[in-house]
Amino acid sequence: MGIDAPETSKGKRKPGQPFGRKAEKHLAALVLNKIVDIKGYGSDRYGRILAEIYIDDKNINLEMVKTGYAEVYSGRPPRGLYMKEYQKAEDWARGSGQGIWSQGDKYTSPALWRKLKM
Repeated sequence: MGIDAPETSKGKRKPGQPFGRKAEKHLAALVLNKIVDIKGYGSDRYGRILAEIYIDDKNINLEMVKTGYAEVYSGRPPRGLYMKEYQKAEDWARGSGQGIWSQGDKYTSPALWRKLKM
């Protein structure tokens, strides 16, 4: 919830987005085999649970943005989701060239990537 990460490969015909695999590996390193707390916000139109993930009070969604492995979700956030913190983290990551932001002008948001590739 609140983030959009680069797309990974969907087979040979649909290559992944730059930093897609790195983002996936970073997320796995943060949460794999760990006990997580989930703050749910319902589900999307595909039935996926929309949530913030926490480990020991650390917001993993926010961590993905801070490290440049996700951008702030551009759609309408649910009630109760504090987006200013996410935007501040993205501004810092972008300004310091972290992860996806190291691509400079070549960066394409995951939302636009999906439109162009689907």
